[in-house]
Amino acid sequence: MTEPAFDALMAEVMATAERFGHREHVHLTWLAVRRCGIPAAIDLVSDGIRRTARYAGAPQKYHATVSRAWVELVGYHAAESGDDDYDAFADRHPALLDKRLLTHYYRPATLAAPRAKDGWVEPDLAPFPGQDAAA
Repeated sequence: MTEPAFDALMAEVMATAERFGHREHVHLTWLAVRRCGIPAAIDLVSDGIRRTARYAGAPQKYHATVSRAWVELVGYHAAESGDDDYDAFADRHPALLDKRLLTHYYRPATLAAPRAKDGWVEPDLAPFPGQDAAA
């Protein structure tokens, strides 16, 4: 069920883009979160990216923690802002357009570990916005 939904989101994002870069990844994630909520978007985006990487002959590029972390961050800011327009959302949250944003939450060694690549690892430098540090 997630494959057609991911493909539809990808087609929507690419209708106005020349290439699929980081901004388009964030756009796809924003659409997924707004349409199905964070928990379902985690599965939808993760499965879609994993499938796309496999299809491109680069399954090693899929990273479970990175995929989920971006959904969590975009989801938090999407709920907070309530923007109905992606460009307005991106303008309001420019930090999300920085591919290095996860370095505020994770040590490089943590993200490089096989455990993080294959499954979810909680942030180890700072909690995501909206999460308390003791959680």
